[in-house]
Amino acid sequence: MKIAANYPDKVTIVEMGARDGLQNERVVATNAKITLIEQLSETGLSHIEAGSFVSPKWVPQMADSKAILERMIRNPNVIYSALTPNLKGFDNAMEAGVDQVAIFSSASEGFCKKNINCSIAESIERFVPILEQAKQKNIRVRGYLSCVVDCPYDGPTSPQQVAAIAKELFELGCYEISLGDTIGTGTPTRIANMIELVAQHVPIANLAVHFHDTWGQALANIHQALSMGISVVDSSVAGLGGCPYANGASGNVATEDVLYLCQGLGIETGVDLEKVAQAGWAICRNLNKRPSSKVSLALMS
Repeated sequence: MKIAANYPDKVTIVEMGARDGLQNERVVATNAKITLIEQLSETGLSHIEAGSFVSPKWVPQMADSKAILERMIRNPNVIYSALTPNLKGFDNAMEAGVDQVAIFSSASEGFCKKNINCSIAESIERFVPILEQAKQKNIRVRGYLSCVVDCPYDGPTSPQQVAAIAKELFELGCYEISLGDTIGTGTPTRIANMIELVAQHVPIANLAVHFHDTWGQALANIHQALSMGISVVDSSVAGLGGCPYANGASGNVATEDVLYLCQGLGIETGVDLEKVAQAGWAICRNLNKRPSSKVSLALMS
C-alpha cells in the first residue's frame, strides 16, 4: 500500500549507462558495449540511450556509436535513442537507425559556453533544423536541460530561468524535457521549488529528471520528484559515469538504486532489478571496477 503522495502508478526508466555512463569511463571495446545494451534490452527496460553522435575529437568514447547501433540485436519493445548535437549528428543517427534523438542545452550560460561552445540562445537556434527534420521523418525528440539547480561556473540557477528554457524547448517540439542536476548539488526543497515553477509552463507528464549523486542526494531528489507526479527517471546501470566536477565522486544515479526505491514505494517499472544488476556487474568487470550501486553490491554480496 502506497503512502499518501502524488506518486505515479508507473515510472519509465530511461537507461543512460551505455551513453552518459560510458562516455565518462575509459574507452570500452565496441563488443562490450553491444553486449551491455543487449543484456539491458532483456531486463524490461523500454528506453535505452545507446550512443552519441558528437565529434569523436571531443568524446572519443562515443566514436563507435554508429557501429553499435548497426550491429546490436534489437528488442522490438525497446526504444533506442542517441544524442545529436547538430544536423550532421542527426543525419548520422538516422543512418544508424535510431528510434529517437535527444538534444541538449543548459539553464546556465556559463555551462552552455563551456560544454557546447555557444550561448543558450545559439544552442536553441541549432536545434531548429533538427526538430524540422525530425518532424518530417516522424522521429521524436527529447530535450536535456543541464544545470537546473547549480552551475560550476555561474553558481545557483534560478528556477525562473529553468522554466523559461524548458518552455522554449517544449514549444520547439521536444516531447519531453529531462531536467538535469548536472553537478549533483540539489536538495529536495530546491528540486521541489524548481519543478513547481517548470510545471507551470510544461506539463508534468512531459517532464523527466536526470539527477547526479555527487553529494549523495540523488535518490532523495528523485523521491521528491516522484511525489510531485514525475513519471520518467534517467539513470545509469551500476552508476556508470563519474562527475567531471568532483574528482572521484559518483556522478550518475544507479538504475538499480532507482528501481529499488520504486519497488519500495509500490510504483511499477516493469524492469527486472536482478537482471539489471547482472548486466552492471558484467560491464564493471570489463572496466575493472565495482558498481557504485549500493543495491547492486547488496544483491551480490
